[in-house]
Amino acid sequence: MFDPSKFTAPKAKPLPVFLLLDVSGSMNGVVDPENVLRTGQTVENDGQTWELVEGGTSKIQVLNDAVRRMVDSFATEERSEIEFLVSIITFGDCVAQHLAPRVASSVNWTDLEADGCTAIGAAFSLAKKLIDDKEITPSRAYRPTVVLVSDGQPTDDWVHPLEALITDGRSSKCFFMAMGIGEDPGAQVLERFISQTPMLAEVNGTPVRNTVFHATDAEQIHDFFRKVTMSVTTRSKSPNPNAVPTSAKPHLEEEGGYW
Repeated sequence: MFDPSKFTAPKAKPLPVFLLLDVSGSMNGVVDPENVLRTGQTVENDGQTWELVEGGTSKIQVLNDAVRRMVDSFATEERSEIEFLVSIITFGDCVAQHLAPRVASSVNWTDLEADGCTAIGAAFSLAKKLIDDKEITPSRAYRPTVVLVSDGQPTDDWVHPLEALITDGRSSKCFFMAMGIGEDPGAQVLERFISQTPMLAEVNGTPVRNTVFHATDAEQIHDFFRKVTMSVTTRSKSPNPNAVPTSAKPHLEEEGGYW
């Protein structure tokens, strides 16, 4: 006799995405200065003097919209065999876990708010802790993608936390992508962050290099998150999501669990 209790549907395998997002005070700066009205008033924030303006769209507003759209896209791409596990770490005066690892389709988005300095080193340490913890990032999960977005120079010790994140243990096996916003986004940090992920894909035998994405306006910020979305969803549909996406059939050396 058929016993349905002995048969269970396979559980969807998670593909984790960790976002490390700058919410320092400078993210309140506008990306469309031609649409603002100057007030003549100033305020000290993030170690700099900023003029208060009226109107315009701030970087943090654009970031909120771009990330929300990305999470929504992940939710529509989830299937019975794969799900996107999204985690958001923010760094301003301190580091915080804005969103604990959660399946994209169950995320109720809450806007980020910008204030304070740029404690990026603490964000690296927290990301490594979450990735290395098998209770949070299970062994059965596919290789995570870790995304860094920043618009300023670090205000804490970042060298050792970053080296530990990208070169040591489970976290070193992630895919790393980065975007710098504005004129002084801390290029040295961003370049080192992606250095262990030299290529994002291979098309017709030609490698697609991984580079730091530079954004100076709202559309470029959205472009970057569309790029992240495409990278992650393309990988999820490949025969081996742990491998760099390629136009040729990959070797399935890492088929199954990665960790």
